[in-house]
Amino acid sequence: MLLTISTTVRPATDLGFLLHKHPDRVQEFGQSYGTARVFYPEAGEERCTAALMLDVDPVRLVRSRGRSTPDYALGQYVNDRPYAASSLLAVALADVFRTARTGRCDSRPELAAGPVPLEITLPVLPCRGGPEMAHRFFEPLGWTVEAQAVPLDEGFPEWGDSRYVRLSLRGEVRLADALNHLYVLLPVLDDAKHYWIAPDEVDKLIRAGESWLAAHPEKSLITRRYLGRRWALARTAFARLAELGDDVEEDLEPPVEEDPAAGPEPAADISPTGEPVGEPPAVPAEEAPGERDAAPRRPLNVLRREAVLGALAESGARSVIDLGCGSGQLVGALLGRPELTTVAGVDVSAQALAIAARRLKLDRMPDRQRERLRLFQGALTYTDDRFAGYDAAVLMEVVEHVDPPRLNALERVVFGAARPGQVIVTTPNAEYNVRYDFLEGMRHPDHRFEWTRAEFQAWAAGVCREYGYHVAFRPVGDDDPEVGPPTQMALFGRGSAANAGGGDD
Repeated sequence: MLLTISTTVRPATDLGFLLHKHPDRVQEFGQSYGTARVFYPEAGEERCTAALMLDVDPVRLVRSRGRSTPDYALGQYVNDRPYAASSLLAVALADVFRTARTGRCDSRPELAAGPVPLEITLPVLPCRGGPEMAHRFFEPLGWTVEAQAVPLDEGFPEWGDSRYVRLSLRGEVRLADALNHLYVLLPVLDDAKHYWIAPDEVDKLIRAGESWLAAHPEKSLITRRYLGRRWALARTAFARLAELGDDVEEDLEPPVEEDPAAGPEPAADISPTGEPVGEPPAVPAEEAPGERDAAPRRPLNVLRREAVLGALAESGARSVIDLGCGSGQLVGALLGRPELTTVAGVDVSAQALAIAARRLKLDRMPDRQRERLRLFQGALTYTDDRFAGYDAAVLMEVVEHVDPPRLNALERVVFGAARPGQVIVTTPNAEYNVRYDFLEGMRHPDHRFEWTRAEFQAWAAGVCREYGYHVAFRPVGDDDPEVGPPTQMALFGRGSAANAGGGDD
C-alpha cells in the first residue's frame, strides 16, 4: 500500500526537515506485519514528494494472531491488506512520522507551526459508505477532496463499484495536523482495525484529534467508528472531548441515520481476517470488570448547560436569545421549557445554523413549537435590532472566541444596544487547565484567549461600570480549592442586585 505527500512550498525540499526523513535516502522501518519504507520520488526546489510504502507480509500477519482465534483458512492469507490503505498504514505512519506528528521541527520551527500547501494521495482506500464519506470527514478540515470509486472490474462496468476509492487531498494545512487527520481517519473510513481495541485507544484518539476533532461536525460518527462502536470507550471519549470543546455531542445514543453506511456491525476489534492482531488487553472482553457499572462522569458541557438553565429559571425570564448558538444544543433545551414563550438562536456561521436546524428537526417541528423559535445569522460585534427585546441573553462559551480588540464592540452590542434584563456569560477558567494532563495550550483551537478568575471578574466589573449592570459569579463543575472550577459563569442583571441569582459580587 502507498501514501504520497507532496508540497510546493519554497524550497520544497524542506519537506524532508518537516518529516525528519532525508530526501537522498531510502529508509526502512520494521513492523510486526511487514516493512515500511520512506523514499522521495521527486525532490526539487519547486516540488517535493515523500512516499510511504508499506509491504505487508500476509503470512506474518496471520502468525501474529492469538492461538485461540478460529481458523479462517484461505481468507487469512488472501485479502486486501497488502494493497489497500487501512489501520495497518495508519499504525506505520504513526511510527515512521512520530516526531512530525507532534509538530516539532527544530530546523524549521516557523514552517512546522503554520499551514503549507500539501497534496496527499492514496491510490486504494477502503471506504465504508463510498466517496461521500471521504468528503464528509476531510472537507471540514480544510481539504479539497477528490474521491473516485474504484470499479469492481473495468472490463465489466455493469458490475458496479467496489468498496474502495482513490483519494486525493489538497489544501494548505499544517503538516502535523495532516498526519493526525490520516492517522485517525484511515481506520475510520475503513470502519475496521487490524488490532484489538483496548481502552488506551481513547488516549490515542484525544492526542491525535485534540486540535480538530472537538469542532468537527462528524465528531460523533468519527469517534464511534474509531473506537469500534464500543459504548464504554465512546462515552469516555465524548466526556474528554466535552471538557476541551465548546459544542461536543453529548447525546451518546446517536440516531441510526447518522451513519448511512452502517450495516451489520463489523467486528472492529479484530482484523478483517477474523484475527486479533497485536497485543490483546488484559481482559479480552467487551468491557473490563467494573467498567459498565462505574458511575459515568458527567461531561462539563452538560453541567454548563444545566447551570445556565437553572439561572434562567431563577430569573423568571420568558424570552431568551442564545448569542452564538452553534449547533443548537442549548436552544433545544430551552425549547423544552414550556414557560419560555420565545427562544432565539443566532450565530455568525451559516453552517452551524444548518446543523442546528437539522438537530432540532426544524422541518418536522410542530407548528406550536415552531412559532416559539427564531433562528437567524448575525455577528455579535455589529448592532442588530433583532438582538433586542428579550428578557435574557446567553453567551455560553462565546467571548473567548472573539479577538480581544473586538470585545468592546461585543459589549456595546449586547449590553449597550440590546440591553436584555439578564445576561449570562460562561467562559473557561484558564487556571483549571493544569488539571488536564492531556492538554497542551488552550482548550479549543479557535480560542483567542482564556481568562483567569481575576481577569474574568475584572472584565465583568468594567462592563457593569460602563453599561449600568450588576454582576454575580458562580462556579460550574467541581470547584477546585486551588485553581477554581473548570468553567466560570457571570450573571449580569439590570434589576436590584438581590435578583442577580446569588454568588459573589
